[in-house]
Amino acid sequence: TFTVEEAVETIGFGRFHIALFLIMGSTGVAEAMEIMLIAVVSPLIRCEWQLQDWQVALVTTMVFFGYMVFSIVLGLLADRYGRWKILLLSFLWAAYFSLLTSFAPSYIWFVFLRAMVGGGVSGHAQGKEENKQIVAMRSCFNPFLSLGKVFWLAGSLLIISLAWVVNPTIGWRWLIRIASIPGILLILVFKFIPESARYNVSTGNMAAALATLQRIAKTNGAAMPEGLLKEPAKERRGRFKDLIHPKYLRTTLQIWIIW
Repeated sequence: TFTVEEAVETIGFGRFHIALFLIMGSTGVAEAMEIMLIAVVSPLIRCEWQLQDWQVALVTTMVFFGYMVFSIVLGLLADRYGRWKILLLSFLWAAYFSLLTSFAPSYIWFVFLRAMVGGGVSGHAQGKEENKQIVAMRSCFNPFLSLGKVFWLAGSLLIISLAWVVNPTIGWRWLIRIASIPGILLILVFKFIPESARYNVSTGNMAAALATLQRIAKTNGAAMPEGLLKEPAKERRGRFKDLIHPKYLRTTLQIWIIW
């Protein structure tokens, strides 16, 4: 018998991991563009709707409020229905509400729609982190982990560069529409992203987990380990109250403060 981790180690690093890294890394570009968008749009909506300082600040606050609330909700749904489904939902959600924002008729609508965008972007993490583990599992010193941060930086630089050209010419509404394009393009390549083999194993779906591992092996031109995939299904997956269990409370609080 063999486990998921042993299978990934046997298959080795190859084309599948590179493609997955590029696709999942590109979600960082989309995230950065949507989050940083407010910084380059705020001065324009301030003038258009005669906003006060606190009203401008509230836009950014509501984006992250949406991110915070929906990351909890989508995290629970991802545990129940799978990473792949929630990741697809988050791409569709963020792109849809981002496009709607460009047609916002008033400040109130703008704030509400950007909060919804923040909620959609929060769902990217549900599948992205687990797929990062697939890339990273091969080596503790995999350079791709550090290179992944470049995508966020690239997205930030891209939206600022676009704002420099688009805002003075065709306006902030078109900037928002252009910024939604990376998220839409990611939906088109979404078929390549597999459901997490670890998630399938945790639900007892060994056939689906094995199919994912075989797909990775085929793409890499590698052989699967001999034997049968065998891991115990988790009777109880993560629960919120586990975070505040005395065993983990200190770590939980430290991570919350850092974030």
